[in-house]
Amino acid sequence: MANVRNLKKDINYVLGDIIGVVCSWQNANEDKDAKKSEAIIDEAIETFDALIAKVNARDVENPKTHFKAINAELEEKGRALIEKINKLG
Repeated sequence: MANVRNLKKDINYVLGDIIGVVCSWQNANEDKDAKKSEAIIDEAIETFDALIAKVNARDVENPKTHFKAINAELEEKGRALIEKINKLG
């Protein structure tokens, strides 16, 4: 892990891109129900808040392990959100 700033940027970019894709889907599919897509956006925002809170935690015993775990969680949650987007179709 290079540094905390890059981890925060990764969280922002990944979840921001997911929200952007969902918004694009909503614009392209205005005739479909938006409840599921709105739920994906809400989940992405909740994930963002949770991960940033973990990054900003000060009482960490082993920072390297802590940040690797956050990165792995970002990857896992990001993939789950992308799968949900693919099911919107």
